[in-house]
Amino acid sequence: MGESLVRDYLLLGLRLGRLVDGFVDCWFGDPELSRQVDDEPLADPAVLAASARALRAELASGDLSEARRRFLDGQLGALACAADRLAGVEVPFLEEVRCYFDVDVELTDVEVYAAIHDEISALLPGSAPLHERVTAFQEHDRVPRGDLLRATQAVSEELRTRARALFDLPEDESVEYEAVTDRPWNAFNRYRGGFRSTITLNADVRHRMAALPLLVTHEAYPGHHAEHCRKERVLVHEQGHGEQTIALVNTPQCLMAEGIAEAALPAVLGQDWGRWTQDLLAELGLVMDGELSQLMLSRTTLLMAARQDAAVLLHDRGAAPEDVVTYLRRWMLVDERRAEHAVRFLTDPLWRAYTTTYVEGSRRVRAWLDARPEEQSVATRYRRLLDEPLVPADLVP
Repeated sequence: MGESLVRDYLLLGLRLGRLVDGFVDCWFGDPELSRQVDDEPLADPAVLAASARALRAELASGDLSEARRRFLDGQLGALACAADRLAGVEVPFLEEVRCYFDVDVELTDVEVYAAIHDEISALLPGSAPLHERVTAFQEHDRVPRGDLLRATQAVSEELRTRARALFDLPEDESVEYEAVTDRPWNAFNRYRGGFRSTITLNADVRHRMAALPLLVTHEAYPGHHAEHCRKERVLVHEQGHGEQTIALVNTPQCLMAEGIAEAALPAVLGQDWGRWTQDLLAELGLVMDGELSQLMLSRTTLLMAARQDAAVLLHDRGAAPEDVVTYLRRWMLVDERRAEHAVRFLTDPLWRAYTTTYVEGSRRVRAWLDARPEEQSVATRYRRLLDEPLVPADLVP
């Protein structure tokens, strides 16, 4: 009965994916299932919502392991909510977030951001307004547009070597990089199964040299690509967890994946990665201040939680988009173009709640890693995230 339920779950995800482009983040399962769905008429989302709830009710009587039941329970709850919204059911934003990701969110006290601003100001002394000092520093740290793929690939090759040694990645795994424009996101990993990924970079974002290790550890080594590779080999091939052959947007699976990716850098590079990046990029003729860039990025990354505040303000508090742009410019210390790009993401029908996966996923995974036994390395603890079907509740101390 358990495997029949898994099959029905996969069909449900594929059917939702036909209704919403991008809802299926990756799929490398039985091609007969996808052909079956492609040959069907488009499903009624209300019927799909009822199917998700019926499958969820069947979990308790199935013969799946507890870990698989917990994983599927969260997924099916999220799919029911997504189908409800497609059917026209009004779901309050904070309830939508809770149903999708199994977390509760609230606004961050702006005094937290103000304290981070003080730390950044100490790193960039001067009389100009802080956002101008930050912008000027970041302009010096921009990757020249023509060097984006070359620099990213160089960082990726070095990190690949480290990740393969630490996490026993398949010998035949591979990543390809490409650059595009006019997308609502900064970068995107498309896992194709068979230990292969294509990572697409948004060239409009004007990526920073200091952030390249974060980008590559997030998307590839040991983030999304490495997680998919390990789960395909360990869970799918060795243990028969067919549910892992599909990844679906706006589910607890995504919160875990983004949290894992956001926390990937220290697992493979440790705490002092700025000079490493400086030396590596110097070989390409790119000049940066690795130590200062690391200090800056460690603080500005904390300001990214304001994106979740912005989503709450937009969709729960009724704030106007232009007011949210102003909020993001003030507290994230970004220019208008960057703030408008963030609001574009937050107003996309598919992605409007997705920022929570980065903010809350990162908070929970980092806290879980920090709570490891004293004798355990970050990499050893991190490997559990790559190999096990953990859910957000598993990260609670």
